[in-house]
Amino acid sequence: MTTRVVILNGVGSAGKSSIARELQQIATLPMLHVSMDAFLEMLPSRTFGTPEGIRFEQRTVEGRAIVQIHSGPTSERALTGMRLAVAAMATAGNHLIVDEVATGREIQEYRELLVGCDVTLVKVDASLDALERRERERGDRLIGLARGQFGALHEGIEYDVVVDAEHRSPADCAQLLRDSLDL
Repeated sequence: MTTRVVILNGVGSAGKSSIARELQQIATLPMLHVSMDAFLEMLPSRTFGTPEGIRFEQRTVEGRAIVQIHSGPTSERALTGMRLAVAAMATAGNHLIVDEVATGREIQEYRELLVGCDVTLVKVDASLDALERRERERGDRLIGLARGQFGALHEGIEYDVVVDAEHRSPADCAQLLRDSLDL
């Protein structure tokens, strides 16, 4: 059987992790959940806010908070390592659900690394209003992060499937993916 890899890509607070956990529970295939957040948590805390690690540039544009993320060499290596780890896990025959915030360049890298696997790229979609509301409700996100990612994240990426994570629950999105992808 060909190894299945489902990449859930979307702005922070879109619901990727919740969908991944739900899909993992209902898929007939044993699927491992690989989370970008887990790789970022591996970084030394002292690198957050530094040019070496990850910096969050907060500003106000037209009266609204916006946060832009700047990755330094340490965080870039960790995220490159994540993509390589995903490829190694898939090569070993593990079916995967990858929970990502990836640009077009990073998605292209996945496609190159995962040749021979059955890869499905899923856009986890929600309106900016919904994302900002979730960001505030979560309490563990910088306000403005969704706005900073929203405009450019999906540019130039062709998705196989789009799930409406604003109007559908994570369980409904997972069910749609399981059924449409025969997982």
